[in-house]
Amino acid sequence: MRGVLRTAVPALTVVFALSACGGGAGTDDVLSSGGWPGRHSDARNSNTATAESVDDLAPGWTRPLGGPVGSPAGIAANGQVSVAAATEAGCNLFSFQMDTGRKRWCTRLAPAVTTITPVSDGVANIYVGEDGGLLSFNEHGQRRWRIPVSGSPRSAQFTSDGSLLVVTHFGQVNVVDPQTGQLEAPLFDLVPVPTLEDGQNLPRLASDHGLPACFGGSEDCPVATTPAVDTATDRVFVTVWRPGSDRSALVALRYTAGDDAVVIEEWSVPDLPGGAVTSPVLSADGSTVYVHDGEGALWALDAETGEARWTHETGRPTALGPAVTEDGLLLLASADGSAPLTALRDGGDSVEVEWERADVTPYGAPAVTADGRAYVVVDGDRGLAAAVLDLADGATMEEEPLDPATGLPVGTGVGPGGEFVITTLDGDVVVLREPQSV
Repeated sequence: MRGVLRTAVPALTVVFALSACGGGAGTDDVLSSGGWPGRHSDARNSNTATAESVDDLAPGWTRPLGGPVGSPAGIAANGQVSVAAATEAGCNLFSFQMDTGRKRWCTRLAPAVTTITPVSDGVANIYVGEDGGLLSFNEHGQRRWRIPVSGSPRSAQFTSDGSLLVVTHFGQVNVVDPQTGQLEAPLFDLVPVPTLEDGQNLPRLASDHGLPACFGGSEDCPVATTPAVDTATDRVFVTVWRPGSDRSALVALRYTAGDDAVVIEEWSVPDLPGGAVTSPVLSADGSTVYVHDGEGALWALDAETGEARWTHETGRPTALGPAVTEDGLLLLASADGSAPLTALRDGGDSVEVEWERADVTPYGAPAVTADGRAYVVVDGDRGLAAAVLDLADGATMEEEPLDPATGLPVGTGVGPGGEFVITTLDGDVVVLREPQSV
């Protein structure tokens, strides 16, 4: 396998140092503000939180949304929970208060919003997409701006200079000012757009074309995952299924800010078995990027060159990337409970199994807290349960039933106070937290 060096032009998504919003300019660091601001928490897609766990998880509140949920919730630093659901009528984008579960506001957008995690900035403005558009709302639900895009945006991210970067499922990259929605850099297409040489009067694809394919990835959905960003270098990692290919490639881009803002493509790895099928995840120092291939192996690649460092066979394909801690522990689970919970230790040029819980059936991505705990949805005595595990040895510290929530989890997250936030496929938002005094 090799890293293929290329050049290109402007740019793609993600970083989690962020822009202050409302009035005034400047940049706030979302990573230091708490919450779970994006689909996988941070710029690295690490599924780790800045908050510590709570001592005793207890039921907080459960809210049914009235329709299936296709993407995890985003949690702002003030605890505001934003999530979308495929409802038949009324609102399909919701915002709830963390402490009470009270609905703060809701609105209705085009259907593609239900596949997107709303991303929060440091002052609880959110950025979310719909069919053919990218929008921002303030914490009260007032629309700040909307811009047209080609395709349907995936979950947004931020660059180190505070610009908002959004890639659509068609592969169009938008770099915009989060205050105004105005473009900060020329549009960049990860997938070449038709030219006059390709013929005239070519039909324009509908903005929702191929969206169902994003759940498995195909040429109809070139960008199906959430990119990762190294905030120190503004190197961006994304999976792209290019025309004529039989699999998706892992691609590295480099964003350069300034008057002549641009993104260049640095390398591409097109030959992972079955393609690169999960969102890329970065190590804490940005030197390694992790991605699963389509045949069940986890790959560790050099972030600068794309060269393989090691592979680990998991025995089955997965749609979930690992949670990756600051000290190099990788926590692997499955979306459907088909694999045991496994912790790996990255040794640089090799990998070792730190521990494995064959007796635990995990569902969905683990959410890791700052004090070395993992929040995981597992099979319990009475159905699904929320479990807290010690990352040192995988021991279960406590377990709490999820009644009355139904459905498998599509997302987990950690609130700024250590709350465990779960969204389910059937359309429930569940919050567990420390017991509240009466």
